[in-house]
Amino acid sequence: MKMALAIVLIVIGLVLLIMGLGSSDSIQNAFSRLFTGNLTDRTMLLIVGGCVLLVVGVFACYRNRRL
Repeated sequence: MKMALAIVLIVIGLVLLIMGLGSSDSIQNAFSRLFTGNLTDRTMLLIVGGCVLLVVGVFACYRNRRL
């Protein structure tokens, strides 16, 4: 059961990361970068959240394999 949860976290993390990277090329982010020099908050949340879930999922998967 723990391994299934770890795999779900990895998949959700990858989906969020892909959505965030796709969102970073949008027109809204182009204007945001033009005027502020930064990405929008939503894009940053998707990228950071995806990375965190991916790392937690990989760590949980590795930990469950060793036990």
